[in-house]
Amino acid sequence: MKEITVLSGKGGAGKTTVAAALASVAEKAVFCDNDVDAADLHLIFQPEIKESYTFSSGKKAAIKVEKCTNCGLCQEKCRFDAIHPSTNRQIPLRQAYNPVLNKGQRELPAVNTTPAPILEINPYQCEGCRLCERICPENAIAVTENNNNHWYVSNTRFGILVHAQMGPGEENSGRLVTRVREKTKDIALKTGADFIVGDGPPGIGCAAISSVTGTDLVLLVIEPTLSGIHDAKRLAELVGNFNVPILAVINKFDLNPEISEDAIRFLSKKGIRLIGKINFEKNAVESMIAGQSVVEFAPESIFSKEVRHIWDEIKEQFET
Repeated sequence: MKEITVLSGKGGAGKTTVAAALASVAEKAVFCDNDVDAADLHLIFQPEIKESYTFSSGKKAAIKVEKCTNCGLCQEKCRFDAIHPSTNRQIPLRQAYNPVLNKGQRELPAVNTTPAPILEINPYQCEGCRLCERICPENAIAVTENNNNHWYVSNTRFGILVHAQMGPGEENSGRLVTRVREKTKDIALKTGADFIVGDGPPGIGCAAISSVTGTDLVLLVIEPTLSGIHDAKRLAELVGNFNVPILAVINKFDLNPEISEDAIRFLSKKGIRLIGKINFEKNAVESMIAGQSVVEFAPESIFSKEVRHIWDEIKEQFET
């Protein structure tokens, strides 16, 4: 069993388009979408979900208003600056002793007439370290698992797909990618698959690192623009640090021939074999609109023929 991970240095290079096209020609393969922050392979695969799992991305703290005395200790000690006075919620002054908010105040006022702002924890700034929970003298802070993320095992017309969905602003995408890849490998072993084809995330962040670690081959999709080549260079350097073999494809090759030649020179200098030059075709756009891979939508197109050639080159890489 061999794992091929399709990556690009930037978004919009055509990585998912190429990955979906490969799914149409790959034999005995299972698939995974490692781009968990902005998954979109399912738009083409149209999966039928068979298994659903919750993924915890960490812990988040919240203040129990009914217990809070507004002492301000949590706000003072939070190193992530995640605790602030609410702009639209208040509590009675009898609960409102806060040396941070009320400089110079030394004791609880006796009069219960003037409202004071409640402290709130911003869930997007909270790192779940639990310090506030431990130091709160009133046990007024609760920390819970953040389960706003899910991953799935689905059936598709191409085969089994393992994919995920993270909530907006969620963290630990690298851990979720690892979970998705582990499940995909387990399925591949149980079903006797020869290949795993993974659609990875763009860039060089945590999710990309988790996608590269332990894979057998990276297919680098390059967009012939200045930013495309710049980001491809960064990604090639990252992959090289893991000693993972790289093959490359230049997508939309004909849109900027001069920069495409620059990409060829870069690949030659780095010893990266270029196995595909895909010219821009309207079929690529129309197939996405139709919810199909290019190979399904236009099987006799030049694009589709080039994808079949790319797949043959990938298989040859493993045979040598």
